[in-house]
Amino acid sequence: MKRYLLTLLALVTTLTLVAACAPQTVTVTVERTVPVRETVQVPVTVAPTAKRIVIYNSYMSDPAPREADAALVKMFEEEHPDIDVIHSTIAHEDFKQAIRAYLTASTPPDVLTWFAGNRARFFIDKGLIMDISDVWEKEGWNESYPKGFRALSTVNDKQYFLPASWYWWAVYYRKDIFDQYGLKPPQTWDEFLQVCATLKQNGITPITIGTKYPWTAAGWFDYLNMRVNGPEFHINLMLGKERYDDPRVKRVFTDYWAPLIQNGYFLENAAAYSWSEALQFMIEGKAAMYLMGDFLRDSYPDELEGNLDFFRFPIIDPNMPIGEEAPTDGFFIAANSQHPEEAKLFLAFLGSVKAQQYFADTLGRLPTNMGVDTSKFTPMQLKGLELIQGADYVSQFYDRDTTPEMAEKGMAAFLEFWDNPGAIDDILARLEAARQEIFSGQ
Repeated sequence: MKRYLLTLLALVTTLTLVAACAPQTVTVTVERTVPVRETVQVPVTVAPTAKRIVIYNSYMSDPAPREADAALVKMFEEEHPDIDVIHSTIAHEDFKQAIRAYLTASTPPDVLTWFAGNRARFFIDKGLIMDISDVWEKEGWNESYPKGFRALSTVNDKQYFLPASWYWWAVYYRKDIFDQYGLKPPQTWDEFLQVCATLKQNGITPITIGTKYPWTAAGWFDYLNMRVNGPEFHINLMLGKERYDDPRVKRVFTDYWAPLIQNGYFLENAAAYSWSEALQFMIEGKAAMYLMGDFLRDSYPDELEGNLDFFRFPIIDPNMPIGEEAPTDGFFIAANSQHPEEAKLFLAFLGSVKAQQYFADTLGRLPTNMGVDTSKFTPMQLKGLELIQGADYVSQFYDRDTTPEMAEKGMAAFLEFWDNPGAIDDILARLEAARQEIFSGQ
């Protein structure tokens, strides 16, 4: 029995030791890095790149020029997709009244349309137009633009203006009406008066005109003064170097302009119409002639242009040199432009052969850049070139050749004379007093 208990105790002890040495399950926390690659879509907001801008104010408000102007802007934006042109078109007369406010604003438009000559010089002298000599040099315009246009753009050997197109003035007429009454384009003043008399006798208004805006009347003064007294005298009058009460000036009114008014050769109640409204009388065949710039054709129906032609303003004194009007339009950059580099790029485009070729082909405007191909010019364009090339002197226009203040006084006086030709002495006396005051500091 004792042996049995000892044997049993040994067996239990052995089993306990074996159990102690057997494997056991143990929970262990192990930290390790395992590479995992997974493709996920994460929404990301990317800020768009801001476009550069150039602000462009234009007075090309008549339908055809407005469309062509917009096309040029689009062409530029296609060439420069990083630049947006903020393009505003303002009615022509409103633009002329607003331009001083534009240029004196703290943030003016960058590029503006305007007129060459004294109209641009006025703002250049006031420091409101930017020197763009660097653009002229970079684009090679000193070589590709005629000297005359370069001179129009230059003050004190610096360039401030880009002349882009020009057009001629002439007496436009209805060929079919002339043919109906056996009339030929007059070359002399006496022939012109005879044409007027024949038309009036047959119930046709000889000359249409709208003087709601007085620049149309100024065209008559320009031509009559140049034909009677010569272009040199006329330009000196514009520059304040001749007197308005000079007997030679009075003769323009009393001997030539007054008879046209008093004989009823002009459209009745002309002050009620703008220039384009007065054109309607010619389109309808109620009037036969219109002294106007070639932009007249922009507003003339295409289907009727075959009956439209023009002739040189009649010669009054054959001993006088021949003066013609050829206003030049163009562009400039405001001195306080907020985007000068973009503005210069836009200006470079507007002065390019591509842009001017488009304007010449689309509107019939005569270009200033000599690189433009003229082989496809219409007979009307070639006739206009011939008209100007045959002139002894080319002026801009009354309100471009004199100062803005004098132009305002002068054009108001022309309308006063229109209403009351007998008051010419008093009108010229007041004009002379204005001339002395306006030009006293010059």
